[in-house]
Parts: sequence; structure tokens; C-alpha cells
Amino acid sequence: MNHSNHSDDCHCQDSGQQHEQNSGAYHHHHHMDVEKTTGTSLLITLGLNLLIPAAQIVGGIYAGSMALISDAVHNLSDFTAILIAYIAFKIGKRRATVTQTFGYRRVEIIAAMINALLLAGAMIFIVYEAANRLLHPQPISGELVVWVAGIGVLGNGLSAWLLYRDSHHSLNIRGAFLHMMGDFFTSVVVMINGMVLIFKPWYWLDPVLSFAIVVYILKNCWTILAEVVHILMNAVPRGLELEEVKEALLQFSEVRNVHYMHLWAISSASIAFSCHVVVEDQQVSNTQLLSGKIRAMLLNRFGIDHPVFQFETDACGSGDILCEMSCNSNRLTPT
Repeated sequence: MNHSNHSDDCHCQDSGQQHEQNSGAYHHHHHMDVEKTTGTSLLITLGLNLLIPAAQIVGGIYAGSMALISDAVHNLSDFTAILIAYIAFKIGKRRATVTQTFGYRRVEIIAAMINALLLAGAMIFIVYEAANRLLHPQPISGELVVWVAGIGVLGNGLSAWLLYRDSHHSLNIRGAFLHMMGDFFTSVVVMINGMVLIFKPWYWLDPVLSFAIVVYILKNCWTILAEVVHILMNAVPRGLELEEVKEALLQFSEVRNVHYMHLWAISSASIAFSCHVVVEDQQVSNTQLLSGKIRAMLLNRFGIDHPVFQFETDACGSGDILCEMSCNSNRLTPT
């Protein structure tokens, strides 16, 4: 009879074959039609975000509106952001290699971080110019501001609509979608500003609205960067808890204990998990059957699509839920 005290098991779901699953705050949609629509949507959005700011810059210069120019600068940063998002989308589809064993899916996380930094740069420019206009007000053509801002409302609204569906399963696309929504609302505000200026010469309102745009951009930047840091730190994905996953594993009658657990996000749409599973001494083929049942449960209940198990007949080390090496890492650091 063939017995084994230790065995490793790994299972990766192919992105084109995985069914739609829900897991707390994470929703996984890896169908091929989503990949196609994502690429097409990004390309269309890319084109729109090159045309819109060009029109806004010309209109802003002629109208003398800092708010309109600020909106154009924001849109230009979005052109670069969408370009980065599209490149990240194409790179992220590459398969794993012997040097990149998880593939290139985390490129989207890096892209999201770059997008946030680009927005931060745009904010500095807007604040500087708006402060200058507030101290030295200049006449503004309200009619021209309304027409040019209206172009931004239509273009950004269409871009946001194209990216909305895919923003639920990709941090990269979500970052691009937030860019578009921010542009849409700022264009609406700028258009309202133009309507007010048609009837009232409140030229101070234009730079004040620019400051409001900066506050909105800052909020988006913080949201994206917080999630980027969370993923890059290999933190437990939001909406999941190690203790809850352990309790689910212990529901299997064949499982005596579970310890040394790791749970982290490979990307915004893929969750990895590893642990040691203590079972009765048995044939390797029996642990393979058990691992199949565990994998199905983890995917259906928690959305974990990349599990790795080490089966043992006796608990190793301290048997705690957290890895002993991770817990003792500070002791290994010279003081």
C-alpha cells in the first residue's frame, strides 16, 4: 500500500474556463467575452480622451476659463492613464513563465498606482493655476465654457459607460472607470459654472470650482492607492477572514487540523491560498480526491482560485494558524 506523510497539491483555474463566482467583496468574471469587451472599451475610451482635452484646451484658452483648462489637464492625464491601463491589460493576459510563475496579472496593480500618481501631478498643476486666477481674476466667456464643457460631459459619460461593467472585477479597469466618472462630474460642474458666468460676472467662481475638482481627484487617488498597497502587501483580501476559511476546511470529516495559512490576492481578480492540512495516514490518491473537494468549496464559497495544500499526518511546528517563519521574522532581523 502506498502511503505519504507529506504531499503538495496545486490547482490553477484557467481564466477562460472559470465560472462566475462570488466571494464577499470580490466578484470573479473571467469569461473570454469580458476580455474582448475590456480591450475594445479601453481603446474607444483612449480615443475619446485624446479628442476631448484637445477641444477643452483650445476652448479654455479662448474662453479664459481655468476650470475648463483644469478639466482638460485632468482629461490629458486620463489619456495617459487609459493608455497605461490598456498596456497593462494586454501584458496581464500573458501566461506564467519559469521566472514569472504567477504570470503578469499584477501589472494591473502597478498600472493603477501609476494612474494615481499621474492624478496627483495633475492636482499640483490645477492648484497652482487656480490660486493664481483667484488672486488675479480674469474675464471668462460663459457661453464658450458651456459648449466645450458639454463635449466633455458627453465624451466622459460614454467612456464611463463603456468601462462600468468590467470595473467590478479589475482594479486596473476600476481605476480607469473612476477617472472617467471624475471627468464626467467635473465637466458637469464646469458647464454649470459657464451657465452662471453667462448671467453673473462671478469670475472668482471658476478657480474655486477648480479647487473642488482637486478635492474630488484626491479622494479617488486615496481610494486607489489604499487598495494597491493592500494587494502589494499580500494582505488578506477585503471581505475574507482566515478564521472563517479555517472553519470551513474543518467541516470536512477527513480534515483533522489546518495550520500555517496564507491568503492573498495575486491581482484584483485572483485570490491565492496555501495551508498545511492534517489528515489520517492514507494513500496519496485519497488526498487527491479530498483536495478536489476542498478546491471546489474554496472557489464557490470564497472565490479562491489558486489554492495550494500540503497534506500531513502530524501537525508540524507550532500548528498555529499563521506560519511560524512569518511570526518569527523579527527574531531573524539583526538589531
